[in-house]
Amino acid sequence: MTLEHPLGRFLLPLLASIVALTPLAIDLYLPAMLVIASDLNTDLENVQVSLSSYLGGYALGMMVFGPLADRFSRTRLTQIGLLGFAMTSAALAITQDIQVFCILRILQAFFGAAASVVVPGVIRHYYKENTAKGMSYVSMIMMVAPLVAPSLGAVLMLVWHWSAIFFVLTGYAITILIITLTVSIDVPRFTNDKMTLHFFTRNYLTVFSNRSSRHDILTSMLVSFAFFCFLTSVPFIYLDYYQVSEQLFGMLFALNIIALMFGNFLNTRLVPKIGSRKMLYIGLLIGLVSGISVLVLSIYGVSVWVLASAIAPLMMSLGITASNADALILIAFEKHTGTATAVIGTLRFGSGTLVGPLLALIQPQNTIPFAALMFSAVILAGLCQIQHRRF
Repeated sequence: MTLEHPLGRFLLPLLASIVALTPLAIDLYLPAMLVIASDLNTDLENVQVSLSSYLGGYALGMMVFGPLADRFSRTRLTQIGLLGFAMTSAALAITQDIQVFCILRILQAFFGAAASVVVPGVIRHYYKENTAKGMSYVSMIMMVAPLVAPSLGAVLMLVWHWSAIFFVLTGYAITILIITLTVSIDVPRFTNDKMTLHFFTRNYLTVFSNRSSRHDILTSMLVSFAFFCFLTSVPFIYLDYYQVSEQLFGMLFALNIIALMFGNFLNTRLVPKIGSRKMLYIGLLIGLVSGISVLVLSIYGVSVWVLASAIAPLMMSLGITASNADALILIAFEKHTGTATAVIGTLRFGSGTLVGPLLALIQPQNTIPFAALMFSAVILAGLCQIQHRRF
């Protein structure tokens, strides 16, 4: 049974637009990475580190703001996050130094986390046992952002400069900020405790000590690691290794994101009938089969379209698995949804920060390292669920 919000059917699009801050901040500048490296007198690897910097800042923001979402107004927290995101985005547009660029990316992500950490708790409150369905709807709507972002980023570079990408992010955050000044997304709070170290540690211990959710948390983290392997590697794979144009890059990237959206759409139709746990297993099975396919095709060095088509079902599996793992975690923590979201986000984006340095250490010359990392993450996620069944 679901509850009704005053916004009605417009609640999910609003929540999706808030969550979309991060995919927009990441995907809009993907086709600009080579140009940014040239303009800032650095190499592509350092610009890729700026992506890991964003993920690290987001993980830190989740860890700080998650418990605060259980204590304070979620609307107010969202507004603070949106304002900070807008200001740092404007600063990124005018920076001329790669070190400053990376620091600003950390701050941009930190404030972005303040806005988006509140969303899963709002969905959990209004959708109850149908949380996975609500999460999938938000993910599906939100995926419009990464679907159009690379192509939009390429267009912005054609008509002006890569700085336009960050000015657009500034305007986007300000627009949502104005909307949140007129509507409320607050949900009931279960504590009025003072802000002390004990408050944070107690909330986190409540989540981490729940043994039944432990394997789902690890599954969510590993699936996210696989996703960020794709996200971090895709400029190298399409732009550098296959040397496609920036416009074709947008098309190939869109193909993979559409597959991710389809996974979430499929989940909204099936999860009410068969449940989140079984859908999670189905997602992992699809990921296992498609992960093997991507790895084999990478070894044989197939064409870009063949590889992109093989990546598509793997991305679909990640969408299915992540939505259901997150829903199972949130359902277990009615009074600590903010903290649970922080744990999911911190581990998810914290693991994502490892991808850039790891790939820089490997220095891939082809697509095999990317495929092997994604496949390994799916295998480990499957092992986590096997352990959960034994538990």
